[in-house]
Amino acid sequence: MLKRFILFILVAAIWSCKGANEEKTIPVDNFFRTQDKAYYHVSPDGKALSYLKLQDKKLDLFIEDIETGTVKQLTHLNEKSISFYFWTSNNELIYYTEDESKERKTDLFVVSKDGNSQKQLSSNEKNKVRVIEDQLIDDKYIIVASNKRDSTVFDVYRLNVRTGKMDIAAKNPGNITEWVTDNKGILKIAVASDGVNETLLYRENESLPFKPVITNNFETTLQPVAFSENEADVIYAISNVNRDKNALVALDLKTGKEKQVLFGNDTLNVVDAKYSKSKKKMVFVTCETWKKEKFYLDDSTKISYAKIDRLLPNTEWRIMDKDKGDNVFVLRTYTDRNPGSYYLYVSNENKLKKLADINPSIREEDMCEMKPISYKSRDGLTINGYLTLPKNKKTTSLPVVVLPHNGPGGRNIWGYNADVQFLANRGYAVLQVNYRGSGGYGKSFYAAGFKEWSDKIQEDVNDGVRWLISKKIANPKKVAIYGNGLGGFIALNCLYKNPDIYSCGGSNSGVISLFSYLTTIPPFLKSNLQMYYEIFGNPETDTDYTRFASPVFHADRFKAPVFIAQNPKDPRVNVAQGVQFVKELKKRNVPVTYIEKEEGPNPVLRQQGRTALYKALEAFLQENLNKK
Repeated sequence: MLKRFILFILVAAIWSCKGANEEKTIPVDNFFRTQDKAYYHVSPDGKALSYLKLQDKKLDLFIEDIETGTVKQLTHLNEKSISFYFWTSNNELIYYTEDESKERKTDLFVVSKDGNSQKQLSSNEKNKVRVIEDQLIDDKYIIVASNKRDSTVFDVYRLNVRTGKMDIAAKNPGNITEWVTDNKGILKIAVASDGVNETLLYRENESLPFKPVITNNFETTLQPVAFSENEADVIYAISNVNRDKNALVALDLKTGKEKQVLFGNDTLNVVDAKYSKSKKKMVFVTCETWKKEKFYLDDSTKISYAKIDRLLPNTEWRIMDKDKGDNVFVLRTYTDRNPGSYYLYVSNENKLKKLADINPSIREEDMCEMKPISYKSRDGLTINGYLTLPKNKKTTSLPVVVLPHNGPGGRNIWGYNADVQFLANRGYAVLQVNYRGSGGYGKSFYAAGFKEWSDKIQEDVNDGVRWLISKKIANPKKVAIYGNGLGGFIALNCLYKNPDIYSCGGSNSGVISLFSYLTTIPPFLKSNLQMYYEIFGNPETDTDYTRFASPVFHADRFKAPVFIAQNPKDPRVNVAQGVQFVKELKKRNVPVTYIEKEEGPNPVLRQQGRTALYKALEAFLQENLNKK
């Protein structure tokens, strides 16, 4: 009897250890769950908190009194969904609703925070609106840019939130791509582009004409952050003029010369900078290497934010919104293994209150660590990226999924990524490559990717796989490649050109033809068309290259299984061309998984589309990698 009991304990212990070492398969829905509450904002006076909450399959707008906790539902939507909203005063908010049509028709409303007063300012508009200054001027105007007059350009308007009337404040001559107001809402800066070169224009007041200040090639960054309130004609800007990495500078708008470098480093790239209206100064910059890091320019801010660090140990946090007095903040936390939470932080009380978890279905201990990597490309460039290995598996001879990002100018970043964690949970090592042409690594690295979309960019990705194989991490017979947008474009090109590397590959809303991609650029981006030609090639003068670089023209060279997903309502995707491409592949007996998924403003439909997509992708990878 004792022997049987001991044997039972041993068997139980063995199975217990086995279970502990096996990774738990997490349902697809858990990774891509729609947030019940999101888009938190604080009223300018810091007394009220607003957010969108999922209600009867729609996101509705709610207001909460921070002191009393009283909650008021402001909207009860049936058809259109809220696309964005903002506080325009202590007592009023403006929100936009958007329908599910391909035109994305919008309505515009202003509503009081008590919900007693609501006015519709526009109905079923096809034009786009960008908010330049959201705080009320003379208790009735906000400053917006809109392509209402001409679909190809954005003019500036004073939008009367009492009547809905839009009065033009500055007419776009056709080449202005950006407008900037000062801290009082006065329009003082315009950025003009001829498609390749950008010129910063300035005027001291609205009665004067804009005058050119400085001109740079589009490869150069000169991004206005805030006007100085202590020095006339000075603006703070993120700039890499005459340097490779972005710095924070003070720019003299009369001479176009830098007056001061507030923060600059040959190895650090400034990606963000924050100005405090209450302190009337720049308070910190954010730099990004393998992860983001703050560098403080103001001691009091450093001391204040150190208190938040102590309240939120072992996690990253970002300011999502704050009141005018820099006292009440909405924070978002995250790590590479935790999608994070929203918090309300009151500085003068040093109190933190959790508002919501971004995805309560995800447990940090079940997720996988995202580690930075780097390797040398075949022509000597240092290529950076991230590697995520599945839990509780040996770290050799793993099946791999490569995820090229949707460039150009973008990059993979450190943090929670649902796609990555989903794939790692299914047992795949996930490789993310910041190939040449990616942002964040300096001007020369960005420019190194121009017109290399069918050449060196793909080689950078392939070199990453070869690096994994050389480290014995990757099983050379089990490598897949998959991407979104231009990441899908890279994936498809890598797949057919490198049958010795990739066993299968896929694209989600991917570019399959540069001709189509360049001809579907929205009218309001036409002024940047020459810039796109510099990056991708001109389809009229670089016809042979454009054709060579587009996977749609190489259906005869595909052999490995292909996964194609398209959104039929995506204005940037030629769905018919994608369907024809799939037919051509099938005609040549290429195994194809094809799925159409709809993605729009409705969060419930968006989740349903995501679930269908990732279940299909899971089955595709299972069939083509795990059985090999």
